[in-house]
Parts: sequence; structure tokens; C-alpha cells
Amino acid sequence: MLHEMVECGTTVSLSTYNIILGGLCRNDCTDEAIVLFQKLGAMNVKLDITTLNTMIDAMYKVRRRQEAKDLFAAISASGLVPNSPTYGTMIQSLLKEGLMEEADNIFSSMEKSGCVLSSRLLNDIIRTLLEKGEILKAGNYMSKIDGKNAQLEASTSSLLLSLFSGEGKYREQIQLLPVKYQFFDAVS
Repeated sequence: MLHEMVECGTTVSLSTYNIILGGLCRNDCTDEAIVLFQKLGAMNVKLDITTLNTMIDAMYKVRRRQEAKDLFAAISASGLVPNSPTYGTMIQSLLKEGLMEEADNIFSSMEKSGCVLSSRLLNDIIRTLLEKGEILKAGNYMSKIDGKNAQLEASTSSLLLSLFSGEGKYREQIQLLPVKYQFFDAVS
């Protein structure tokens, strides 16, 4: 359909391309999204942060990690500014790969840039760290939630309960969490 639009002389906006790229990625057509993205580059289309966020996520999904990192590094050179979704995608992808230090560095960059930290992102980070057994690091991010006067989401609390109460696999490590969260020990 996009090809027909272009052939008919219809001007296709960047918003339209972003919708198509996002749809391709959501429907597991990441390879097609990458081809379209490369065509946009060849057409010298001025990309926006939404386009780059979509493609960074797509590159990680198909394990083209270096290309994702290169896109992230190119954001500033393009005159754009990374936003919360940009940082969130990078942090979550790095955490899933076990690259904790790189993820922490990106998180620090996010804080320094003044980008707004969302409760959702912090909860996502905490869950990922807990699932990977990074209890001390998860505790550090839990403290950040407290510092922002935010709350743990139900899914994060549920994960904490399953990991630290009763027969939870990290029950013995509960003291690594901030004191406020050590009440899970009493639930057992």
C-alpha cells in the first residue's frame, strides 16, 4: 500500500512512516521495518525521536545490538534529544542482556539530562533486576522509587512476594532490600 501511495504521488509524512514502522515491529515484521528504515535513510528523510526509538527497539529484538547502540549514539548528532522511551528501551535491553553496568550508565545519563523518570520505568527496571537475581541493584532502584515518592506497581509487589516470602528463592537475601521492603519476611 505504501508503495502505491508513493507511486500515485501522495506525500507520505514522517508520522505515517512512524505508524507503519511501529506496526511492522509490533507484528513481528522487524526485518521489513529495518528495510523501510534503511530506505528512509537513503531518501534523506529527516527522522524524529519516535522513529529512532522504534528502530532501537527493533534492532534489539533481532539481536542487532551494535546497530541499536549506534542509533542511540547518533541521536544527539542528529540534533535530537533522547526521551524517556529512548532511555527506557536502552536500559531494559541492556539489563536483559546482563549488561548491568552499561544500563546503570544509561540510567545515570538519563538522570543528568533532566529527563523525567517515570514510575513505570523504575518498576520495569526493578522487576528485570529481581528476575535476574540482582537483588542489591534492585534495592538501589527501589530506593529511587521512594525518593520520587512513587509506588511499586502491583506486578512488582507480587514478584517481591513470590521471591522473598515463604519458599521464595531469594528469601535469604531479603536484607539486601531497603528496610522498608523487608516486611515481606513477616509474610512467610
